Amino acid sequence: MTKLTDKAKRILPILAILAIGIVVLTMLILLRKPPAKKRQEILSPLLNSLIVHKQDMEMVIRGYGTVEPKVEVQVVPQVSGRVVNCHKDFVNGGFFKAGQALITIDQRDYKLAVQNAEAAVATSRVYLDRELAEAKVARQEWQQLNPNNKPTSPLVFHEPQIAEAKARLKASQAQLATAKLNLERTVISMPFDGRIASESLDVGQYLMAGQSVATVYGTDVAEIVVPLEDRDMAWFDVPARFSDSANSPLVSGAEALVTADFAGARHTWAGRVARTEGRIDSTSRMVNVVVEVVNPFELSNHRPPLVPGMFVEIEIKGKTLEGVTPVPRYAVHNGDEVWVCRDGRLRIQKVNIARQDKNYAYITDGLEDRSVIIISSFDAVTDGMKIRTHLTDAEVQKEFDSK
Repeated sequence: MTKLTDKAKRILPILAILAIGIVVLTMLILLRKPPAKKRQEILSPLLNSLIVHKQDMEMVIRGYGTVEPKVEVQVVPQVSGRVVNCHKDFVNGGFFKAGQALITIDQRDYKLAVQNAEAAVATSRVYLDRELAEAKVARQEWQQLNPNNKPTSPLVFHEPQIAEAKARLKASQAQLATAKLNLERTVISMPFDGRIASESLDVGQYLMAGQSVATVYGTDVAEIVVPLEDRDMAWFDVPARFSDSANSPLVSGAEALVTADFAGARHTWAGRVARTEGRIDSTSRMVNVVVEVVNPFELSNHRPPLVPGMFVEIEIKGKTLEGVTPVPRYAVHNGDEVWVCRDGRLRIQKVNIARQDKNYAYITDGLEDRSVIIISSFDAVTDGMKIRTHLTDAEVQKEFDSK
């Protein structure tokens, strides 16, 4: 009995603590307040924006092309013979000056031909002088014997003989001129400064007249053919003269900037639009515009020469548009719409686009100066929807105040 009493004395405090804990927990549960309900705020989409300005802009038309020589010819001898000398720079890539002897053909046969022709001229001149002298004597004798009569035949005064002698002299003089011309043709040169593109001969080789032995091109002017769309032609001047306006002044072509990457650096040359080719490409419907660069081989500021075959970028300076707003092309939707932010709402604005290039669309009407346009892409767009932009109202107002 005593053992039970001692055990009850140990358990009763534990049960009392458990009972008190249960009562306290029950009171806390009963007195607990429910959490306050907080309404979640739905934020408007946050979009990137840009403030655009109206300005006067010079249109730049860009294109690409390959450098070609304006003058390129085949070197073809006009006389036959053995090559006795070639210029030291008559090699692929060599340069030459106008009138400089490039190839010399053996001249001995042609010098002999000149001597023979000179002898023939001298003989013909003697024959003519003899006929003239005999005609003079015959005229004097006739006047003494028949002072008041005219001869019945022109042979009396040697008129046919004199005509024959004059014709023979002219023929021999023509043969002499031909012989001298052939002698001059044994020295082959070009009438322009140029460069050797290819050659296929050496000293000792026998050349036939009409045989192509080299290809050379002029170094004074280089050309680049730039294919452009016909709508780009409205933005710059092209020299043109038609048959109905042959007496009108020729319009100067637009300036152009030629750019090429070469030897690990970027180089530029000044050019000018020279003309358009005579036919539009029937496949691509592109217009081939020819840009000329003067002195393409002139070296300056470590710039390399503008060599034929080099691929270049062309920037043609066009007309100036007044009061135009440049907008990134990716900010234009459906061809003629721009998203504008006004009072925290997106507005779909119709615009008139004068021209587009690879980077910008140039808007002439439909956008106010310093408009805030949306440049983010967004799938579900409705006119008047609430939006947020990275530009704060204070930044927009500051932009307006600064203008």
